[in-house]
Amino acid sequence: MRQNSCPILQKPRFALPSCHARAMVLFMEKLTEIAAAIVRHVSKDGFHATPIERVTLVRSSTVTMPMPNVYRPQLCLVVQGHKQVTLGDRVFSYSPGRYGIVTHDLPAIGHVIEATPDKPYLCLYLDFDPVMLGELALRVPPPRGAPSPPIAKTVSDAGTDLLDAVLRLLRLLDNPAALPVLGPLAEQEILYHLLAGPDGARMRHITSGQGRVAQVGRAIAWIQQNFRKRFSIERLAAETGMSPSSLHEHFRAVTAMTPLQFQKQLRLQDARSLMLVQDFDVTTAAFHVGYESPSQFSREYRRHFGEPPARDIARLRAAPGLAVVA
Repeated sequence: MRQNSCPILQKPRFALPSCHARAMVLFMEKLTEIAAAIVRHVSKDGFHATPIERVTLVRSSTVTMPMPNVYRPQLCLVVQGHKQVTLGDRVFSYSPGRYGIVTHDLPAIGHVIEATPDKPYLCLYLDFDPVMLGELALRVPPPRGAPSPPIAKTVSDAGTDLLDAVLRLLRLLDNPAALPVLGPLAEQEILYHLLAGPDGARMRHITSGQGRVAQVGRAIAWIQQNFRKRFSIERLAAETGMSPSSLHEHFRAVTAMTPLQFQKQLRLQDARSLMLVQDFDVTTAAFHVGYESPSQFSREYRRHFGEPPARDIARLRAAPGLAVVA
């Protein structure tokens, strides 16, 4: 009988790892290379700007306290360690190889939940260039399937193609002469994989000026400019060309909170920054961000941050290493 010459059908002489196992090995190798690239350029904890205009590298050798931040439209790729981000009533968990997408400015609370000096938390932020993204969105077909929910933040598993593109971008930190030419190409490659991937429909919200999500984006921008002032839902709806009920529904779908909850988070974050950085006292900070009652401010501050204002600020000053924004 003639022996089958097809190598796929022949019984192997030795055991080969499964396709899934090989893919996992390659995935971990890419993550290890990215971690090594970050460590080469970041030796201290904190946020570190890079010669790549929109790229920031983050390192923390300890777990951190929950810290508020207004997250810009950006990619966040966690390479080592774990963190959590709370947006409204939703909690997003990051582990090595998971990335988050933000499509609108969002007040959220993040903290590192796993990190050690020997194995620090490492991540990369890439702020989105709306012009570059808009040009690519016209050339990259949207992914097939049902449209993604309008929520302006999500967390997904990275593929090896995305990790490859990130690694190519980071390698340019070691080659400054090539950075001006190859940097934009590597950045476009990252955006391509995001547009062509499961978050492609959501990514297109950043560049769209039409539809309900775009109107919510305008509401977010208006609140950011006016959060210290009192306003009604009716006033905000008129500013964005929506009915109050439609604004409430779609704003919550995008941000996981109501417009007034969004305003409150901005006020509390601003007051915390004023007390910590500019040494405002509690009453002055409360009035400055728009509160009419210092006692109400203190109640809401404690509910949001877990401690009364004075005690929270003292804690942050006593342990600045725990106050890294994740």
